[in-house]
Amino acid sequence: EALRSFAVDAIQRTQVLDKAAIYVPETELDDVLGCGYGIFAGREVQWASLRFTPERARWVAAEGWHPKQRGRFEPDGSYLLELPYADPRELVMDILRHVPEVEVLGPASLVAAVEGKLLAGVKRFGGGLTQ
Repeated sequence: EALRSFAVDAIQRTQVLDKAAIYVPETELDDVLGCGYGIFAGREVQWASLRFTPERARWVAAEGWHPKQRGRFEPDGSYLLELPYADPRELVMDILRHVPEVEVLGPASLVAAVEGKLLAGVKRFGGGLTQ
């Protein structure tokens, strides 16, 4: 019975119903669906803090990750990006695209989620990666 967000390209089948659609005010849609990151919504929002290397900074600074994101260049040329999320799954995938030019500063649960994916990747390669 809760509001859900779906990627249109993931819908495989539709069906016309005899029932009228339920009107949901835009403020309620924003309250429930607009807080999260990507397709994952929720009311319990946390803020991710990411630091990008100077080499990656100018590219990331030009990207729109979330309408409420905050970003600033640091004196060393790195870029600090802060953005809200409710569920880390899609955010973790986007962070991993920037490895090794990104550092997750917090929260600790997001750091652990990214570290877990990185370790799982190393294990998949047999743990014997070389430089």
